[in-house]
Amino acid sequence: MVKIRLQREGKKKAPFYHIVVADSRSPRDGKIIEKIGTYNPMTEPATIVLDKEKLEKWIKNGAKPTDTVKSLISNVK
Repeated sequence: MVKIRLQREGKKKAPFYHIVVADSRSPRDGKIIEKIGTYNPMTEPATIVLDKEKLEKWIKNGAKPTDTVKSLISNVK
């Protein structure tokens, strides 16, 4: 199954996330299919950059967003 989820980047205590499309069996920071956005929780307010066309394409093709990504998407729309 394909999931839309967060991939952690950044230093210790300074997280930065890529919003990616990946196989659900791959590890959190493992192989990805496509990067569709970024999320930076360290800014005030948190910065979310998302390619809506790619997101809609992947959801239409059956990719399921995780709960965290669902809440981020609802904040962007």
